[in-house]
Amino acid sequence: MKNEDVFKSYESQARTYCRSFPASYDVAQGSFIYDSDGVEYLDMLSGAGALNYGHNHTEIKNTVINYMQRNGVLMSLDLYTEAKRDFIVTFNKCILAPRNLSYKIQFTSPTGTSVVESAVKLARKVTGRHNVICFTNGFHGMSGTSLSLTGNRSKRQAVSPGGVTRLPYDGYLGKDYDSIAFYRKLFMDSSSGVDLPAAIILETVQGEGGVNVASIEWLQGIRQLANDFGIKLIIDDIQAGVGRTGTFFSFEHANIQPDLVCLSKSIGGIGFPMAILLIKPEIDVWSPGEDNGTFRGNNLAFIASTKMLELFWHDKKFEQELCDKETIVRSAFDKVLVSCDDYIKESRGRGLFQGLEFYDEVISVAVARKCFENKIIIETCGERDQVLKFMPALNIPFHLLEESMERICKIIVSVCNDFKLCSADHALIPEEA
Repeated sequence: MKNEDVFKSYESQARTYCRSFPASYDVAQGSFIYDSDGVEYLDMLSGAGALNYGHNHTEIKNTVINYMQRNGVLMSLDLYTEAKRDFIVTFNKCILAPRNLSYKIQFTSPTGTSVVESAVKLARKVTGRHNVICFTNGFHGMSGTSLSLTGNRSKRQAVSPGGVTRLPYDGYLGKDYDSIAFYRKLFMDSSSGVDLPAAIILETVQGEGGVNVASIEWLQGIRQLANDFGIKLIIDDIQAGVGRTGTFFSFEHANIQPDLVCLSKSIGGIGFPMAILLIKPEIDVWSPGEDNGTFRGNNLAFIASTKMLELFWHDKKFEQELCDKETIVRSAFDKVLVSCDDYIKESRGRGLFQGLEFYDEVISVAVARKCFENKIIIETCGERDQVLKFMPALNIPFHLLEESMERICKIIVSVCNDFKLCSADHALIPEEA
């Protein structure tokens, strides 16, 4: 039986990425992944943000191999281990202390949705309130509470959104709309129908929602609003964190300090499952065992993450590299926007978390498909899949990033040229029609 037949015959219909990128992959290194025939694909998906440092980073991988060869502890529940101690010390030294941040570290079950569940659960315990504020186009995971916080209707269709109030994200009602004043009015008015919340949870850059970027002013306004009403602010940095937006935490540029920070995906260093919840010390009120998970002691992830922090975050050099790489991407976008301004609405993003929004999802989907035909893996996002999402490895070599952006932009122009506008509202018909 062929590989593809095995998957189609025995794997659940829930599979998704394999439908867009139908090949059987076998080897991966850096920014490339190879199928079973040895065909090379450029990876601009990066494990949906779980591979910020590329595939099989040599130094991280060798550190993990050496640990395994000496029979280092692999799974340890929440027992003390040397691997966990080293991670905690390194995380504080490289990340928290230089940013003047003080957090307790909770190791939750090793998925993004699990750490979101823990954050909301703790906020409700601390405040004694139940309601949680989330935002349009937000995405926070695929389990019960996380799904109720998610904006996309199709993803949360089987979940009752109890105890959740969804409000418009920054810019959702227009750039000039004072959304902070609107939220404040809701919280102050006892007849608004909005219960005073335990927490506000948000992504500073909404990934699945369309690479929507919150402004500094809005983030600072949310922080002040939370302070004024005794609400716990949760930043979901699962996809936007660990360097993806140009700084380790995506909220750093706004000069705010959340009460709780959710990290997963690339915190595992090399793609290992790992999630941590950063908790302001004064609200770390868990009773022993009140929130736990069998696999919260993944020591391979501790080892890999520690090495990742030592390699990339021991000083400011890597942040400068990310800034320079963002400039390369933005420059490429500026050029393609000139060539395809009738088809592309805008570009947006921060760091190496960038998106191109097309007026019509037909174009964005066609571009992603054409990229795959040209051995480039890149996904779409947004409520209509109208946004092409760029997530290269953060440590991609400069020359490869420049070459990659040139290849992708040529594909974008080519696909746009295959369509023509049939009306002033950017509706499209194929050129051959």
